[in-house]
Amino acid sequence: MAISNFADLLSEARKQPEPQRLLFVCARAELPDYPSEEQRRRFEQGEGGALTPVTCVDKTPDELSDMATFVEQSNQTGQDWDLVFAAAMTDPGDNEVIEQQLRRMVETLQMGSIEAFLAFNRSGEVVGFQ
Repeated sequence: MAISNFADLLSEARKQPEPQRLLFVCARAELPDYPSEEQRRRFEQGEGGALTPVTCVDKTPDELSDMATFVEQSNQTGQDWDLVFAAAMTDPGDNEVIEQQLRRMVETLQMGSIEAFLAFNRSGEVVGFQ
């Protein structure tokens, strides 16, 4: 099944034979340092920009009922975000392993490697990149 929205992600995670952990990194779109006029124009139209990770969290699929719940919980951090990147892993039962994977995910995103993750907007729809 192709995942086209946040509900699909939760559904697929719940179907797995092993308990899952969902890893999330929320990112904010910002103008890069010293943007060109084209970059500035595209950013003002809601396109492009540099993605900066602002917060991360792990959840079990049962801790979330839908995207609205995720948004509500994330609002409690006080960090604004535009996209959330998601990954799943078999629950290792060890918080240190989960934290290590979250750090690795943040570092990967900071290097600009986004293709290994699903990205969702605040409405829960999958976002594609060009």
